Amino acid sequence: MDMEQKNKNYSLVFGVVALIAVILVIAVIGYFVSKPRPEVIQGSAEANEYRVSGMVPGRVADLMVKEGMRVNKGDTVVYIESQQVMAKLAQANAAKAAAAAQSRKAQNGARQEQITAAYELYQQALVQEEVMKKSFDRIQNLFDQKVVAAQKYDEVKAKYDAAVAQTKAAKSQYDMAVNGAREEDKAAAAALVSQANGAVQEVESYLGEMYLTAPSDGVVSATFPKVGELVGQGSPIMTIMDLNDIWFTFNIREDYLQGINYGTELSLTIPALGNKQVAATVNYMAVRDSYATWKATKETDQYDAKTFEVRAVPTEAVQGLLPGMTALVNNLK
Repeated sequence: MDMEQKNKNYSLVFGVVALIAVILVIAVIGYFVSKPRPEVIQGSAEANEYRVSGMVPGRVADLMVKEGMRVNKGDTVVYIESQQVMAKLAQANAAKAAAAAQSRKAQNGARQEQITAAYELYQQALVQEEVMKKSFDRIQNLFDQKVVAAQKYDEVKAKYDAAVAQTKAAKSQYDMAVNGAREEDKAAAAALVSQANGAVQEVESYLGEMYLTAPSDGVVSATFPKVGELVGQGSPIMTIMDLNDIWFTFNIREDYLQGINYGTELSLTIPALGNKQVAATVNYMAVRDSYATWKATKETDQYDAKTFEVRAVPTEAVQGLLPGMTALVNNLK
């Protein structure tokens, strides 16, 4: 009976110990399961993008590159055909030719035939004046002698005065034909030529805008219109990513910003590059729009937390890094 009682006591003790052991195991597991994990700060790589657009409207005649192709700064990537520009160029050249002709006419003066005709009229007026001068001298003597009436004297004098005036007018026409246009007219004609040249240069500058070039080295990330489609002035035709201007962007809640500031060097892991370790320096910090990043007090149980955009640039070029790749913050260096 005593042995049986001892076995019961041993069983009871073993059961209690086993129960305590199970409780301890559950407690340990619960502790590790419920232990808060460290916050993972995750971001992504981004690159600067340039939009290729032109100043002239027209039709896309040729796309010389495709999405994903690498281009160098200055490479021709698009040709826009514009009938409007060609028509304006023809009009500008016609206006330039007309202005140049007017300028030559003003500078060179009248033709030789016009000068000769004006000279002949001038000589004819001189002869007429000379004849009328003799008639007037005779009538003057007779009038002084009171032989002729005053009316006859006045008639002859009027004809003589008219001959003198006609001679002066013919001389002016002859001088004008010899000397050409006035200096003001010559200056005005020259100004018209300059204006026409400026119009031609303006249209010719638009010709250069028909061939669009890459503004930077990079990769063609997107093309918008297709060949044959119409594009307006300033419409984007394609975008080019500059892979030499790349950075990392992180959205970090303000309660995790401790230790991060301008100039802080971060240690990052790039999973897409085989968990490659990369160093980057913080160069931009700004609060994000509150409507998208605001945290309610009930969720934080302390205050309304906002999210900041933090950017960091690699301290050295990272081979194989492309926009969109994930970056994880290991710790602050």
